[in-house]
Amino acid sequence: MKIADGIIYVGVNDHEIDLFEGQYDVPEGMAYNSYVILDDEIAVMDSVDKNFGDEWIKNIREALGEKTPDYLIVQHMEPDHSANIAKFVEEFPGAKIVGNAMTFTMMKKYFGTDYPDKKVIVKDGDTLKLGNHELKFVFAPMVHWPEVMMTYDMTAKVFFSADAFGKFGALDIEAEWACEARRYYFGIVGKFGMQVQNLLKKAATLDIEVICPLHGPVLDKDLGYYLDLYNTWSSYGVETEGVFIAYTSVYGNTKKAAELLKEKLEAKGCPKVAIADLAREDMAESVEDAFRYGKIVLATTTYNADIFPFMREFINELLERGYQNRTIGIIENGTWAPMAAKVIKAKFENSKNITFAETTVTVNAAVDAAAEEKIEALAAELA
Repeated sequence: MKIADGIIYVGVNDHEIDLFEGQYDVPEGMAYNSYVILDDEIAVMDSVDKNFGDEWIKNIREALGEKTPDYLIVQHMEPDHSANIAKFVEEFPGAKIVGNAMTFTMMKKYFGTDYPDKKVIVKDGDTLKLGNHELKFVFAPMVHWPEVMMTYDMTAKVFFSADAFGKFGALDIEAEWACEARRYYFGIVGKFGMQVQNLLKKAATLDIEVICPLHGPVLDKDLGYYLDLYNTWSSYGVETEGVFIAYTSVYGNTKKAAELLKEKLEAKGCPKVAIADLAREDMAESVEDAFRYGKIVLATTTYNADIFPFMREFINELLERGYQNRTIGIIENGTWAPMAAKVIKAKFENSKNITFAETTVTVNAAVDAAAEEKIEALAAELA
C-alpha cells in the first residue's frame, strides 16, 4: 500500500489475538503497522509483534526488491512494535538502528544487547536525510512510554505518530474510527493527558498531511477531526452531551432504579443516555463512555460496608486515568445500612473539578415511591 511518494506500508494484521495487552477484547483483531521510506537511503519505520516476523520481513523484501534497508527507526520499544528487531538485524546485517538513548537502554533489557556497532542515537529535533526525504525526530515521552519518539517526514509531510492516533482493529476490516480509537486512547494513553497536550502543541508547528500510527488506519483526510478529538480527550473535555449510567446490581433492584432513571432522562429530552451493567459489559467500553460524556451516574449496592466489586474496579479505572471535569450523580442501595454514596464521594475527593449532583438517590432494598421521587429529581437535575 502506497502512503505517499516513496512511502510504502509493510505492516501486518493479527486475527489470532484475543486480548490486546492481556486485557482489551479485540474481536476485530489488531494491526501492527510498519512503513518503508524509499530514497537514496532506505528507512524502515518500526517492527511488528513477535508472531509476525516472517510476514513482516517478506513485506519489506517485496517492497524493496533487490535493495536492502539502511536504517531501522525504532520509535517505541513496546514488544508489539519491537519484538522483531533481532530478526531484522539477522536479515539485514548492514542496516543501522536509529533510536534515542532510552530506546537503546530498553533494547538491551529486551535483547541482551543494544547493538553498539549499529546504533545511531538521536535527540529531540535531530534530523536524518535519506536523500530527497528528510526526517525530523519529535520526542513524545509518556505517550505512553518514556522513550517514545515520533518522526516527521519534512518532504512528504507525513507524521509517523507511534501509538498516538491508533485504534483497535485489523486493517482488513472496515470500521468507524472514533469508537475503537476512543477505547484505545482511554484504555492505554488516557492517564497521560498532559503529555498528549504537549505532543499536540509540537504537532501544531508541523505541516502535516498524513498521520501514520502504529495501530489502525493511515489518516490522510480531515485531519482536523482527529486532532480535535485528541485535544478533547487529552484535555478531559466533553465529547458528547448526555449522561452515562453505570450500575451494578445483585438482585435487580439497583438495575431497575438505573433503568428508571434512563427512562426519565429521555422523557425530559436528554440528548443522549447510555447505560452499562458493569458486571456483564466490557469494562474498557464503560471507561470510554465515562470519559465521553459530561455527566455520569454511579448506581450500586452497598457491599461489605463498601461498594460492589465491579463498581469499585470501575472507579479505580477512572481514577487511574485522571478522571476530572465531570458531574457525578449517585444511586445507592442498601437494605439496612446504605453506605455507597459516602464511599463513592470519598474515592473522588482528590479528583479535579468533580461536581456531585445535589440529589442522591437512596434505595432501601427495592424501588418504592420515595426512591422514585428522588430518581425523578435526579433526572430533572441532570437533564
